[in-house]
Amino acid sequence: MASTAKKPALGKKTGSSRKRQNTHEGFLTHNRMYWAKLSGALALVLTLLYIFVPLPGTHFGSSWLGYTLGTIGALLILWLTMLGMRKRAITPGRWSLKAWTSAHVYLGLLVTVVGTLHSGFEFGWNVHTLAWALMLLVVGSGMFGIYAYATLPRALSANRYDEEGAITEKQMIEALRSLDRQIHDAAQPLDAQAAVLVGQSLDQDPFGGTIWNRVTGNYPNCATRHAINELRALRASRQRTKDDLLGKIEAQLTRKESMLERLRQHLKLKSWLQAWLYVHVPVTFALIAALSAHIVSVFFYW
Repeated sequence: MASTAKKPALGKKTGSSRKRQNTHEGFLTHNRMYWAKLSGALALVLTLLYIFVPLPGTHFGSSWLGYTLGTIGALLILWLTMLGMRKRAITPGRWSLKAWTSAHVYLGLLVTVVGTLHSGFEFGWNVHTLAWALMLLVVGSGMFGIYAYATLPRALSANRYDEEGAITEKQMIEALRSLDRQIHDAAQPLDAQAAVLVGQSLDQDPFGGTIWNRVTGNYPNCATRHAINELRALRASRQRTKDDLLGKIEAQLTRKESMLERLRQHLKLKSWLQAWLYVHVPVTFALIAALSAHIVSVFFYW
């Protein structure tokens, strides 16, 4: 009786463990990489057809295989654009969002093979090659997006932690404001030369700078860094000790610079996490326009 009672409990534990593993399964490995295997098999079959099926030597795109590949490619591209709408409906099962995303990734890679074979490797300065190039750009930006989502969230999380624990973006901003208030109050007795340096640090917008500054995390005109260097030189010229007022303000500015670097790193990672979409989505619409022009020109002018 005792051993019989334990079997269902073990079975339930195994089932729940399997369920937890499926929950944490990534979209790239979803369902034992079903869509990767299917896409790879289709790519192989289509490549073998292209190599071994006897076809006319010129205008491959006008052959039956060329039209077939073109139709498959066009339908795949249109289906791939549906992911944005699919994200609004989260459902479990075979057509869950994770399964759909997995299919989106691997069929997106397949479309590069289909499109290239459809072209018959004939490229030129025309709308047909433009559609092919835009297709590669869309797929390339999508691959960068996969890399971003696979690596940057971990880096974002690591950047939020220090010796005192985790800190959110809002808490970083509040910490900067608190440091600014402390520095402002401490700097009241300073002479004009030092006060100007501190004032430049307090007045500079931590979110200012160009898009390039945001994406690279490099701020060569950081007023806080400049104030620290100048105050350090000023202290040395006046032969002050570390216990004087300039030293205390320099220490506070150093803390502020550390928090600024942390916030800027956070914003940089967030920018990279989102930046690929500013290429992927607009170029997708450009691809659809070029693809439409390609289809119209083929059927009406060839």
